[in-house]
Amino acid sequence: MTNSLSGQLRTAVDRFLPVVRALPDERLTDPTPCSEYDVRRLLDHVFQVVVQFQLLAAKKDADFSAEPEAVTERADWRDAFAAETSALVEAWAAPGAEEGTTGGMGLPASVVGHMVLGDLVVHAWDLARATGQDHTPDPAVVDDLLVVFGELAPTGRKMGAFGEEHPLPGGGAGASAWERLLALTGRDPAWARPE
Repeated sequence: MTNSLSGQLRTAVDRFLPVVRALPDERLTDPTPCSEYDVRRLLDHVFQVVVQFQLLAAKKDADFSAEPEAVTERADWRDAFAAETSALVEAWAAPGAEEGTTGGMGLPASVVGHMVLGDLVVHAWDLARATGQDHTPDPAVVDDLLVVFGELAPTGRKMGAFGEEHPLPGGGAGASAWERLLALTGRDPAWARPE
């Protein structure tokens, strides 16, 4: 795997799409580890993020104020995810995408790119957990996100992007990097779908 952001995004997409493709339509109303989203609303949210972060890669303004598209109402919604995530990878692979600043907050472009990377990685787990699937993220991507999200977490919590850090057993001693990342974003790594 390449260490470029676009390479990491491609790795994340390659692990995200199988979860989306295997997701049964009858599970769209199931709860997820994101308490404010069921599966359908989480898919809508991720789709909006994937589309808007293509604009951010091109140093254009993104708009998250609109209600996310109800993407699962499309007959081809899984194919739509494949097309837009591929476009996302291409957008961040464009020359200069990782350089300078982007977005309304004037953040470094590489940090903004890691935000969408984190969304793909963490929400793939959310969707997999919600629908009884397995999901294993790439360890190198997780290690990179732990560093970036460790710096972003306080601001992310103020903005409502992250929940409060979830306490890990034993203060996190013995927790894997992945469990620490999930906890950092406010998730319980042991979350299980209610039966």
